[in-house]
Amino acid sequence: MVADKSIITVFYDGACANCIKDRRYYEKLAGKGGKQVKWFDITGQDEYLLALGIEPTKALTELHLQLADGSILSELDAYIVLMHRVLWLKPLAYFISLPLIRPYLARLYHKRVEKRLKETGRIR
Repeated sequence: MVADKSIITVFYDGACANCIKDRRYYEKLAGKGGKQVKWFDITGQDEYLLALGIEPTKALTELHLQLADGSILSELDAYIVLMHRVLWLKPLAYFISLPLIRPYLARLYHKRVEKRLKETGRIR
């Protein structure tokens, strides 16, 4: 089946209410295209993540996804691939990939995630 080649797996924090909300919003925007995205809750899956070469702490602080060929992308690279699959998000995917924008957004994203994890007591 040709469509299976485009299936990606997104590793998300199922213990994070905002992450679940973001997932649902993405699925709503993606419509039928969302069927090509498998969601994998990383909660309690440290051994599996390590087997894939994903550091569990990094999985909490950065979005990771696995392409159909098995390769792993993280941080903004993962967001760009995910957003590029939704017509309405393609311009945003292009925008965040710009060299002047990308480093700023990466720092902002990390600060936001770190704040969330500290507030919930999941990191120090």
